[in-house]
Amino acid sequence: MIHFLLPAMSYVWVHLPTYNLQHRQVFGWEATPYNQAVLAAVDEMQATAPEGGGYFIGVKADPPESPIGVPIALFGKPLLAPPRTSSYCSGASYSAFIGGLNTLLRSRSSELSADRFEAVRMQEPDGGRREDMVKLWGWWNADGPGSLYALALYSGLGERVSPFLAEPGDFCNINWLHGPGHSVVFLGWDTTPEGEIAMRFWSSQKGSNGMGDQTRPLSSMAGIVFTRLTRPEALFTFNPAKKMDRMPIDYDSAKIVAERLQSGIDL
Repeated sequence: MIHFLLPAMSYVWVHLPTYNLQHRQVFGWEATPYNQAVLAAVDEMQATAPEGGGYFIGVKADPPESPIGVPIALFGKPLLAPPRTSSYCSGASYSAFIGGLNTLLRSRSSELSADRFEAVRMQEPDGGRREDMVKLWGWWNADGPGSLYALALYSGLGERVSPFLAEPGDFCNINWLHGPGHSVVFLGWDTTPEGEIAMRFWSSQKGSNGMGDQTRPLSSMAGIVFTRLTRPEALFTFNPAKKMDRMPIDYDSAKIVAERLQSGIDL
């Protein structure tokens, strides 16, 4: 079955503000428990930025860019001392992932080894920028389908899922028709006032001045890749020293997804 928003239900979303704190309540009722934990973390992150918190990306800026504008910790241990109060997309989605782990695994925090904790960090120990393709955050922040690289290929905490089986709380990497990619937390399928199939998601973007909800038509996207947190317990067993190279990933065609959702085919 397609997890698809029926038009008659869209009024529930229309009245939600950009900076709402009801992601777990409104979108999570049919999601997996792991996804519900991610959505609850979205609410926690949004609560720190009632008006978005600001959007900024600039690798060579001084002070440097900050993936997220508030301190982030795993089991109480800091992952990031933010040099700015602003955020950008992969930092927002990764923070929701970390918040989900805090909810799901806090009772097992003593099992986390020092080398695995270090692999999850969003900065180098000296406060410098952790480069792309370096450990868990570096792969999440890599160009392309970062959440797939990090969860499915590097750590084994998650797996790729079909767009037609996507649930609120899944992570999605968007390849726009025009412009750079985007890393988001999927909230659901919707339709525009003109009847186009659209995606509602939460992330940090210029249009919401940082963290907030957005709805964009699939016609603005070239491809999409969905990744779900399915094995959070792998946090305690994955190989933090794993070496891998960037590999080509075939995105699901946004055009084909929109056509099949529009037709109402039961997949």
